[in-house]
Amino acid sequence: MKILVTGGLGYIGSHTVVELQNEGFDVVAVDNLSNASIEVLDGIEAITGKKPLFEQMDLRDKAKVQELFKKHTDIAGVIHFAASKAVGESVEKPLLYYENNLGVLVYILQELQKKEGASFIFSSSCTVYGQADEMPITESAPVKPAESPYGNTKQVGEEIIRDTCLVTPNIKAIALRYFNPIGAHSTAKIGELPLGVPQNLVPFITQTAVGLRAQLSVFGDDYPTPDGTCIRDYIHVVDLAKAHVKALQRLLNGENESNYEVFNLGTGKGSSVMEVIQSFERVSGKKLNYKIVDRRPGDVIQAFADTTKANTVLGWKAQSTLDEAMKSAWDWELQVEKNRSAKS
Repeated sequence: MKILVTGGLGYIGSHTVVELQNEGFDVVAVDNLSNASIEVLDGIEAITGKKPLFEQMDLRDKAKVQELFKKHTDIAGVIHFAASKAVGESVEKPLLYYENNLGVLVYILQELQKKEGASFIFSSSCTVYGQADEMPITESAPVKPAESPYGNTKQVGEEIIRDTCLVTPNIKAIALRYFNPIGAHSTAKIGELPLGVPQNLVPFITQTAVGLRAQLSVFGDDYPTPDGTCIRDYIHVVDLAKAHVKALQRLLNGENESNYEVFNLGTGKGSSVMEVIQSFERVSGKKLNYKIVDRRPGDVIQAFADTTKANTVLGWKAQSTLDEAMKSAWDWELQVEKNRSAKS
């Protein structure tokens, strides 16, 4: 079966392409390379022995989206990652985020409406819960007003899919609400490679340790948590990728209970910023240069998943420990540094 993966050379997209190919799917990866590198294709091929079909295009061009579906009439499912995801940038450039994250979604769903049957997996986020009232967070927790345009695009994106599924029985969709993906493939052939200054904790840690960044800032140590730092649910990206394959197979096999379902993807365990730093120091043998600074506006105190539904209904469970994820992130950073040195 042929599966279209939008944003297929991005961080989570590339790991999902690997898992799809490992399961025997044919993959068409689409990416505009705005936040990814063409070399990722070589990494995917090195791991799986097969290079996915690749289409470089900007999906904000509706005519191009139509052409893509005309060219690949045998697409059985779509896993949709292509979206802008920097919270701070979304506050500064809201229209860019609404165009890219919602416009593209609409164009793809319009093409899927024309097909006899289509399976659609949406890359959503635990940001839809905001600061949840109870921990751990279940799928039935209320969706809170978004803290940023980025968060709002995930909420509205889910609503667009839900409303479309209500009137389009030939589309079956699952929204996957991720918690905090970290780590890299065990081969260190692909991983998280942010352009510019990392927005996420783990690449900032590894880049600080390798000397690219002078110091890591820990935003606040006076939160009502055991060590005063924020708590998140950090999930290994390979576990996350495997969940996408599980969700896709659920739809393709007709195991879904309705044509729109939602699942949380996390480990079910919260780790504080300090625990992540300690884990890194443990697996790398390096002391990290960090300092405590003021809180960052908009940060929720804690967020971790209730994974019962994903474990029992989807039949998926996160396997990797925090230490294993941090070790893979560090191995990847060292590989990136080696490549960088070779080029210079």
